[in-house]
Amino acid sequence: MIIKRIISFSLLLSAVSLLYAQNGQRSVDESYLQDAVEMMIIQEQSRADSRDMKMVALEYINEAIGRGNTGEEVRSALEYLALEGVTSKARENGRVTNNFPDVRTKAATYLGELGTVEAKNTLIKIVMADTEPMVLTEAIKSLAKIGINDNDETINVISWIGARFDTLNPDNLLALSIVDAYEILAEKNNGIKDPNAIKILIRISEGPYIRPVQNRARKVLNSLRKYGEGK
Repeated sequence: MIIKRIISFSLLLSAVSLLYAQNGQRSVDESYLQDAVEMMIIQEQSRADSRDMKMVALEYINEAIGRGNTGEEVRSALEYLALEGVTSKARENGRVTNNFPDVRTKAATYLGELGTVEAKNTLIKIVMADTEPMVLTEAIKSLAKIGINDNDETINVISWIGARFDTLNPDNLLALSIVDAYEILAEKNNGIKDPNAIKILIRISEGPYIRPVQNRARKVLNSLRKYGEGK
């Protein structure tokens, strides 16, 4: 049923695109119709069982963002894709059938492209819920890219993940994304006030990580001192 609806929406989108090509330009109504049909296709693809269909939905989303569409429908579709298999699980014979970390990873990346407060809130949900280092790494990169740290919320959640994985499952790429995020967020917010961030940087600089990651943590730790100078 979902596949049939996607085909129907795709045919409608093709018809609108053909009209646009024939006219040479889109009217406001044609533009609105094409965007609306595209969002219907994205929503159906996002909810399809197939991993491949979800990846196609993500490509459509990327194109929509590239055209400047950062609205709620795009964010909502990305949130669904980023949390499916984590907060909403489908099971068959006891096995989770909708766990696609690569889909969640790409969704986290595109949320960073949105750059909105709502996208930031979705990324925090991802960081709090997911356990896959590859997903968390991209979510943290996106949080840093957006750069919003009201009331230290973003820094706090990144520090929480840093402490959690440092204790249970140290991961070099995740640790590096945390270090980089601290540096970027400090630059965008005139420093870091959360003492846990300093503790995490020290733990990474001295912990079971490869030397380049340790050295990067030491460098960022040292660079944070400048925000206290002149006070």
